[in-house]
Amino acid sequence: MRSVLTSSDPADIPEGRGHLPLAGESAATREGDSAVQEFWAELRKTTQARIGLGRAGNALPTREVLQLAAAHAAARDAVHIPLDTHALAAAVRAAGIGEPGVVTSRATTREEYLRRPDLGRMPAEDMDVPNTPADIGFVLADGLSPTALSHHGAALLTALVGRLGDRYTVAPPVIATQARVALGDHIAAAQGVRTLVLIIGERPGLSVADSLGIYLTHLPRPGRTDADRNCISNIHPPDGLGYAEAARVAAGLIDGAVALGRSGVDLKDTSRLDALNEAGTAEL
Repeated sequence: MRSVLTSSDPADIPEGRGHLPLAGESAATREGDSAVQEFWAELRKTTQARIGLGRAGNALPTREVLQLAAAHAAARDAVHIPLDTHALAAAVRAAGIGEPGVVTSRATTREEYLRRPDLGRMPAEDMDVPNTPADIGFVLADGLSPTALSHHGAALLTALVGRLGDRYTVAPPVIATQARVALGDHIAAAQGVRTLVLIIGERPGLSVADSLGIYLTHLPRPGRTDADRNCISNIHPPDGLGYAEAARVAAGLIDGAVALGRSGVDLKDTSRLDALNEAGTAEL
């Protein structure tokens, strides 16, 4: 049986190996393991996914186990830590598009919000949103990651206003808590805006706990479905989509929705194709 270990001291494990050397193990085998580790190291540079984690015996290395536990804790915290609406409102004011309002859904607690998605789609009965007709209305919703909205919401809003404010009229922003995507339709209808840009915290994962998404709906009203919206996701610089790039894509979609008269499945994001065409024209 080839199971006798040459050492029981973890300090004797070669760098990057992930298992103890076996008696009689050849130099070629060790070199092969090193090549495998280098292969996975290069792939890990391209993604935050957990790949090529190595092993310690038949289990994951302790470092990876601890990192997984920490990521799980961060994801849970991102879901459950309440949004600081006062701090967010103060940051949002810097965008210069008016005093932000605050509304909540019919979900009265975080626990109810998680158990009853339907309540998160409906406004509280005492919702008071002033009628402020405009081309665009912004709603900043906590969604499933209030942490994401706290980290990125105000900066993303500023980038969007910078892209859109010179071509479209903009209503004062609204901050929504215990919110699902469809809550934005009720807010936008009350405001009287023609296009809704809803910024919402996305469901955390074990790689990212603070990612934002943008849901764009032209001619919003209660009863709209996901087929009527366009989504831009994975906004969390520096590892995800940046604010300026997200704003550029959103601006292109809004221009397209206005020209087409609707958003959703009939509206396509051509921003990458447009960028390639511009680059090709510049080279000519």
